[in-house]
Amino acid sequence: MHLKKLAALTAALMVTATATASYATDLVIYHTWSTPSEIAALNVLKTQLNADGNGWTDIAIPHDTGANVSLTNMVTGGNPPNVFMNSDPNIIRDLTKQGLTVPLTQFFKENDVSAHFPETVLRAVTVDGEIMKIPTGVHIDGMLYYNLDVAKKAGVDPAKWTSLDAMFADFPKIKAAGFQPLAVGSQDFQVGYLTHALIAAIGGPDIYNRVYGEKPDPTVFDTPEFRKAIDTVREFSNNVDQGSSNRAWNETTNMVITGKALMQIHGDWMKGEWRNAGKVAGKDFGCVNIPGTKALSVTVDAWGLLGGPSVDDAHKKAELDFAKIVVDPKITAEFAAKKGSTPVRLDAPTANLDQCNTLVLDSLKKPNFSVQSPFNISDSDWIRSIWDIMFKYWGDPKMTTDDVVKQMKDQYQTIFG
Repeated sequence: MHLKKLAALTAALMVTATATASYATDLVIYHTWSTPSEIAALNVLKTQLNADGNGWTDIAIPHDTGANVSLTNMVTGGNPPNVFMNSDPNIIRDLTKQGLTVPLTQFFKENDVSAHFPETVLRAVTVDGEIMKIPTGVHIDGMLYYNLDVAKKAGVDPAKWTSLDAMFADFPKIKAAGFQPLAVGSQDFQVGYLTHALIAAIGGPDIYNRVYGEKPDPTVFDTPEFRKAIDTVREFSNNVDQGSSNRAWNETTNMVITGKALMQIHGDWMKGEWRNAGKVAGKDFGCVNIPGTKALSVTVDAWGLLGGPSVDDAHKKAELDFAKIVVDPKITAEFAAKKGSTPVRLDAPTANLDQCNTLVLDSLKKPNFSVQSPFNISDSDWIRSIWDIMFKYWGDPKMTTDDVVKQMKDQYQTIFG
């Protein structure tokens, strides 16, 4: 992104920040959430922060608009937030080199927090041996959510699909019943998430980590598993509806909620939209892992704290108050119920957990079954390159899997040499 664009975006962000009522200490919270379920979840945190006597000033931007770059620009420009949403460990490393982060290992240990994190959560918030993030919710990057009424009317049962081939084989039956089999929003963000979810599901942990590891292995692009994943993305693109172009993920979810489509394969934050619509898991909708899946890509939404000499003692205390709120067992359960996520603590209250949460927790217990979201382990330029290639592939029926393989290899050379 050009510096001029960065400056303009930063200026826009600062203008749109919304101030809270008067509090002794006000925290500037920088995030990328904007859908109804996301805002409802954030309000769980905000309400408790306010109750503890601290203010919340929002700086919110849409998903996938260079958030990490904008954060860096705000910090170097002298207008840093106190709390920021972050997945990229390299951002944490860069800020740590400048003395601007707040390590949390000791704080969480003293407050008996980290011992209650699942291993996947602990791994996601640890950077170079130190806990540097506040985990907020656990998500599976690719899960299948479906409308139970549509499934009944179409005479199909997604819970019985044992492979993607079995799923695609039922598409003619679903169409014959008058329903769109698959709802997909044709945006680079949604195609990118679908791609890495399918690489995990089809290729398993070894193939996935060779694609998305800190230093990818370029020989992976010639493996049959990788090529099968790319072929499957093409199968998905061939089955979208005409209105899919640039449709937001939550609007796509609404197609399934309202019975226009049978299912959507996307991050399981979809559940927040179902619950906001008053729908109940097991009654109105079902959820399963991608049929035949060999590995799940797991996202752990997390916050970072800005430290350094410019942060006074009052704000340092307020930041740690925020951290304590986010990982409180009761709060993480309430947050998860609104967001559609799974709580970050194993000792969280279970009253609000449903069969989709149980599926996530059971999946996380399986050995060698979970892999980290690319945003927790991969070079950001590499992720963006994959998104660009796959979005072109998605929209161009003439582009082949061989073309994808060649472009991946070229980008690998450009980025990693």
